[in-house]
Amino acid sequence: MAIAAQSGTSTPFSATTTLSAPPTPKLKASSANDLQSIAESGAITASTLVEYIASRTASSSSVFVYDLAEQAGFGSLTKSWADAGSETAPVVSLQTRAGAGLSLVGRLSQGTSKDAAKGAVLTAYTTPSGLAAMVQSLTYLPPATPTSRLVLQVPTVTPVGEQFALSPTLAPSTPALALLPEGFTVLLSATPQEAVDLAALSYQLTDTHVIHLFDHHGSARETGHVATPPIVLPEPGLSLGEGLKKAGISAFEYAGDENAQTVVVLLNGPLALTAKALASRVSGLGVVIVRVLRPWDEQALRAVLPASVKKVHVFDEVPTETTQGALYLDVFAALLNPLERGPVVKAHRVVPARTQEFLSNPTSFLTFVTDLLPSPVPIPSLAAPDLKKLLFFSTPEGALSSLPRMVETVFLPHKALSSRLLTDYDVLSKPGGVTADRIVLSSKQSDAPFVPLSAILPISPRSGGVADFVAILDPVLLKSHDVLSHAAPGKPVLVVTDAKAAELAASLPAEVTELIRERNLHLCTLDARNVVSELAKGNAHVLKVLENVVVLLAFLRLYLGQAATEDLVAKVARADLGDSIQGIDLTALVHRSWTSLVEIDLSAPAATEPASTPLKRFEFNAIAVETAAGDTVVNGARLGSWHDAAKHILFPSAFTPPGLLPASASEQNPALRPELPERTFLITTTVNRRLTPLEYDRNVFHLEFDTRGTGLRYEIGEALGVHGWNDAQEVAAFCAWYGVDPDRLVTLPVPGTDGARVHTRTVFQALQQQVDLFGKPTKTFYTELAEYATDMADQYALRFIGSPEGVATFKKLSEKDTVTFADILLRYPTARPGIEVLCELIGDIKPRHYSIASSQSVVGDRVDLLVVSVDWVTPSGSPRYGQCTRYLSGLKIGQKVTVSIKPSVMKLPPSNTQPIIMAGLGTGAAPFRAFLQHRAHLAAQGIPVGPTYYYFGARHASQEYLYGEEIEAFVADGTIARAGLAFSRDGPRKVYIQHRMREHGPDLARMLWEEQAVFYLCGPTWPVPDVYEALVDSLVGHAGVGREEAGAFLEGLKEEERYVLEVY
Repeated sequence: MAIAAQSGTSTPFSATTTLSAPPTPKLKASSANDLQSIAESGAITASTLVEYIASRTASSSSVFVYDLAEQAGFGSLTKSWADAGSETAPVVSLQTRAGAGLSLVGRLSQGTSKDAAKGAVLTAYTTPSGLAAMVQSLTYLPPATPTSRLVLQVPTVTPVGEQFALSPTLAPSTPALALLPEGFTVLLSATPQEAVDLAALSYQLTDTHVIHLFDHHGSARETGHVATPPIVLPEPGLSLGEGLKKAGISAFEYAGDENAQTVVVLLNGPLALTAKALASRVSGLGVVIVRVLRPWDEQALRAVLPASVKKVHVFDEVPTETTQGALYLDVFAALLNPLERGPVVKAHRVVPARTQEFLSNPTSFLTFVTDLLPSPVPIPSLAAPDLKKLLFFSTPEGALSSLPRMVETVFLPHKALSSRLLTDYDVLSKPGGVTADRIVLSSKQSDAPFVPLSAILPISPRSGGVADFVAILDPVLLKSHDVLSHAAPGKPVLVVTDAKAAELAASLPAEVTELIRERNLHLCTLDARNVVSELAKGNAHVLKVLENVVVLLAFLRLYLGQAATEDLVAKVARADLGDSIQGIDLTALVHRSWTSLVEIDLSAPAATEPASTPLKRFEFNAIAVETAAGDTVVNGARLGSWHDAAKHILFPSAFTPPGLLPASASEQNPALRPELPERTFLITTTVNRRLTPLEYDRNVFHLEFDTRGTGLRYEIGEALGVHGWNDAQEVAAFCAWYGVDPDRLVTLPVPGTDGARVHTRTVFQALQQQVDLFGKPTKTFYTELAEYATDMADQYALRFIGSPEGVATFKKLSEKDTVTFADILLRYPTARPGIEVLCELIGDIKPRHYSIASSQSVVGDRVDLLVVSVDWVTPSGSPRYGQCTRYLSGLKIGQKVTVSIKPSVMKLPPSNTQPIIMAGLGTGAAPFRAFLQHRAHLAAQGIPVGPTYYYFGARHASQEYLYGEEIEAFVADGTIARAGLAFSRDGPRKVYIQHRMREHGPDLARMLWEEQAVFYLCGPTWPVPDVYEALVDSLVGHAGVGREEAGAFLEGLKEEERYVLEVY
């Protein structure tokens, strides 16, 4: 059947341009030395060149490849080059865990180490999530020098959502970047050329540590961009400004209307490039792209903004809606001028889910941006007029999986053509995976701005169709996946199948057939294997090659459209394939392909298969790398089969050596605090807000933590165990006094394993995070420490304190002087065991438990705490601080905290209609806030709840009415039936909660005696007797019982868990 000519598929380029292609270099699994020559052909990605630059011995003394980077498809090539023995720096593989960055700190800090002696320029590969985990450790880095500095290459790829979709979001790292110390330069690249240039600049700068974030999600993985790996030589004294100028890059780029009143500010990335393209097509809009986040240059930002600007909109990629992004704070501070009115600065918090929405549906992003303009504007197309968009769907191990690369090689050599190819994988929606290859062709003379492929050719659900050509190289995908919706109306679709035209038409799902008709798609089929099987003569390799060639020839015919003839197709293909393939004349193959290509007529209704299950969407969740050894590495795993790729994502234990992962969800993950027996979670600080006035002598503060992705679940009333850290300055001071190198590694046994398991840390990390150096010594510590004293007086004194005869001295030291382990070591300086022994003598920091002040059914992936700082002065005048409250009070937004969950007696009654009576003093109000949130939530759903009485005691209402606004709201909406507030220092006489309880005596007696009420008291121990007496008196006076019977009744309530005390 003849193929109808498609005017919409004719090439926009002249015949002479199309036919004069020089030979195309073939991209193979190459060694590092091959890359220099291949790069100029455009057949190599910018990400590969970044690895090439970073891993050269001229750039780095060592390369640390973190697991998250390799799982994002970055680092496997460096490892393979190192194995091949090329000029590649030594490679060290590391796991990402809390404190992992200390390995880098130690290598740059050890003055006697081999690295430090000869100079060490360390490179590390990680992702935004990995960067967030190591930022706190990087605060301990020594200043950069020409011979000692750190470069972090960060491919911006992060799995998000239930489908593990890969996203370029910077959200995991942006809060952590606010913690970076001075001495760091943070660079962001988005185009392939920027990625290469800024990677090179990372090593040319010698007086700063550098973090380079680049778009490995999209543009840096594209082929088709001509780039030459620069010869990277450090340039001592080179300033950042000079380096950027040499590279032709500015720290801030302004694009758009020179007189714009509305300006959008974004960190460099795919969304920034999309906004830039939009600004070139609409009036009144300006876009500022931030390429240098640190050091922040306020003057440079102000210089690029037009004088006409009235509103500045800052797009901050953040983990949650409640997280304040660093970019907004930087921009706001730069434009704040108290002497004159400047532009209004507004923050837009873009969470990862929103980023995914903007990428999969670019129109939603364009609409969002244009809605910021004062007057409506139509949404323009971002594609250049001569742009051609090709889309190929296949399976990774299919016979035609290499076809898109063959198509690209046809166009790469053309001087007038620009060809971009990006390959993505979905390994979850189908066993063995699905491949989506996007190719975009345009004129090289076009001066249009670089636009991400995600904006030009999105693979989005329920697509309206943007591709000029779609190829389905595995016909099964027509029935399983939503692939045809990406084809633009009137465009050709090529299906490679062994089914006859009528069979294929009858087997199509009804919705696919309807879509073909609605869009007037030209559905063409080709049985490639049947066309060439007799020519292959049973040779499987020849068969595969010839299959790909005849499908390529069919593509060229459809692409050339009305201009296509057999001679023209042969001429175009000959420039790349030669006159014959596997001994078969090219002209004969063209003829076979031409006569075998069939267009299916679906204009008349035909019987189709009814829809059984909805068609699946393609979700980009895997990146594949072909190493120099020929291995396929998918998300960091070397796979025997693509069927293993989904297992690697869903079941990482299958690819992890035994003993390195927990046996069950309730066991501790050894990657997170391996010395702890309980199940721990790494959560992120999002709010740290003081509730009491600054001038008040008590610091009571409210904390909120983001628990998303951690698996942390808690019940109402449970406690959060916080594994706090010791003060960094005190630890450093102790190390200096004790004469121990804080960066020296120590190996300690994991408690409870009899030495069978150990873990290694730096001395500083162990003393700050694990060892209870500033805790209270036990009696046995004195006795054990005495064995290491070299002075007899120190030895006898320590033995005496630890003996039964020294109990009075021990008690004075412990309770009155409140000495710490560090104090005792300072007092008896000749008792100085080795640091490993000392760590074991002291023991570990115990978690401090705090009642959770939130209901997870209300707040979701969040946990709240209410904490009061503990501090006092010893009789000798020494200040003392509660170890954990000091740690918590100093938490910064974005800082990670290790926590565990502890069950509690503070449980709600089994029936929602049972009355509850809650009495809390100070921070004892924490669990009751969770109770109130839960009961209000039930009431809002129309579920009946019993009456709630709330008693709260503190000193001053104006200073310690904790969560006062919330309490008043709960009273107003009836969640709290009665409130008894006792502020003891506000009136002429002291009023405590027991006084307020006596005022409600009849109600309390009735609820406890007749209505199965539950009474709770949380706070310090001192009011317990008075509260008890208030309840007894209420029962005696209003329930008609004697004091003895009332007391027995309350004791019985304890057994029934209706009289609950949590006091401390």
